[in-house]
Amino acid sequence: MNLPAPARLRLGVNIDHVATIRNARGGDHPDPVRAAEIVASVGGDGITAHLREDRRHIRDADLKRISEATALPLNLEMAATEEMVQIALAHRPHAACIVPEKREERTTEGGLDAAGLHNQLQPVVSRLTDAGIRVSLFIAPEERQIEAALRLGAPVVELHTGEYAHATGEQVAVELKRVADMAALAAKSGIEPHAGHGLTYENVQPVAAIPQLAELNIGHYLIGEAVFVGLEAAVRRMRELMDAAR
Repeated sequence: MNLPAPARLRLGVNIDHVATIRNARGGDHPDPVRAAEIVASVGGDGITAHLREDRRHIRDADLKRISEATALPLNLEMAATEEMVQIALAHRPHAACIVPEKREERTTEGGLDAAGLHNQLQPVVSRLTDAGIRVSLFIAPEERQIEAALRLGAPVVELHTGEYAHATGEQVAVELKRVADMAALAAKSGIEPHAGHGLTYENVQPVAAIPQLAELNIGHYLIGEAVFVGLEAAVRRMRELMDAAR
């Protein structure tokens, strides 16, 4: 089943690092819920939050508050562990994006090996799907990972754009083509392709121009820009660039 190209590219905003700043000093400020409300007010299409094993930014209590603060769908990024499955089943977010997670990493460093972890992932995908949660797999833009997502029955993949974002010179075009080719393959296979990681004002437009992509998830850069211009202005600018690319 070949999915049609989406008419509009959605923007999901990851608000984890609002919570990172809050947790640096303790207390309640800045509140990630307020960030979610701002994103909703300026035309964001979704809120992404990663509940990590070590709770370094988003905390358990934040999930309910974020879900109740706006009508935007919540995309819960989570590791494929029993603890996180139970939390997802309790909160019932709109979507759950399964990501690799290492305690020592600063941020998610690469895509999930859906091909190599099929037996571990299959029951997780099935349980979340049975609960009405839309499952996404955060994968490298590789054919074997798309094929694995298809075997697992995941309706969505999010293509890791970190290699593209960090590439220089001629390698930029190579990495962009990988993302574009795998977005096309996913759509041809009936899987909705999203993309994210390392996207900025400077590099987002070539990715946003890929016609099969339905959604970009962007967080760290937007929260960093918000320090200087405010979150509303940062999200509006990213939205403008994405729309112009289409």
